[in-house]
Amino acid sequence: MRPTRRRKPLVTATLTAATLVLAGCTDGTTPTATPTGTVAPPTSTGTAAPVTLPPVGALPDYQLGGAYDPPDGVGVVVRDRTEHPAAGIYSICYVNAFQTQPGEISAWPVDLLLRGESGDVVFDPDWPDEAIVDTRDPGAVARLVAPWIEGCAASGFDAVEFDNLDTYTRTSGALSREDNIEVARLLVQTAHAAGLAAGQKNAAEDASLLRATAGFDFAVVEECSVYDECGTYAAVYGDHVIAIEYPDALTESFAVVCASADAPRSLVLRDRDLATPASDGYVFVACADAR
Repeated sequence: MRPTRRRKPLVTATLTAATLVLAGCTDGTTPTATPTGTVAPPTSTGTAAPVTLPPVGALPDYQLGGAYDPPDGVGVVVRDRTEHPAAGIYSICYVNAFQTQPGEISAWPVDLLLRGESGDVVFDPDWPDEAIVDTRDPGAVARLVAPWIEGCAASGFDAVEFDNLDTYTRTSGALSREDNIEVARLLVQTAHAAGLAAGQKNAAEDASLLRATAGFDFAVVEECSVYDECGTYAAVYGDHVIAIEYPDALTESFAVVCASADAPRSLVLRDRDLATPASDGYVFVACADAR
């Protein structure tokens, strides 16, 4: 669980150690998605049933700062994989698949953590308590994350979202887009096999590739209005876009954002720390209540 991690798109950070040598990528089978409320399973599994996508236009709540009873009218809730799903509400399980969670670096084998030539683990420059996962062995990463995905399904979640798909953009060439997308493809495959829909988190610049190659079903996006990315996601996922905006970054009122032509139908204003209602700074505003 954590506050939002939204970054500006296409920003490449500097490694804390020297640049590493790239490895090759792996090609895989592409799942086929339908434009309706269900998605066909990836062809390589053969036994997975179609999964249910988030309800179009449902009011979302983004609860990564802690679980609580959703406000009235909420139809989609996102919670960390360590939490339980919201009872009676479509629930999405958050999985940080490309970086370590704060305090959970020991959950990753040492050979799956990106290292510089000095041997030091490379940490995200914006999130210094999160080590970047080495995606140059996509199968190894996918095998490590698979039990978390299956745990989401066992807990009763309806879908899963994968964060930090774009780590390759902040490793000065040490990681490749191809390997990250291959990891994503394997994770989506596992999600579908477990009966979960799979959501792309942010990474607007790769949305078309992630949809076509990895087989994502929907997108969970932060600040698409601020960064003028809402239309990019809509062009790929249609109405299956769940959007969160934050008040500290808006240059116009949330009411204006809600009224814009490209505003996602599932849109909410949350505080950047994603606090619980009992905490100072908690913000939750639906478009219907925006002023």
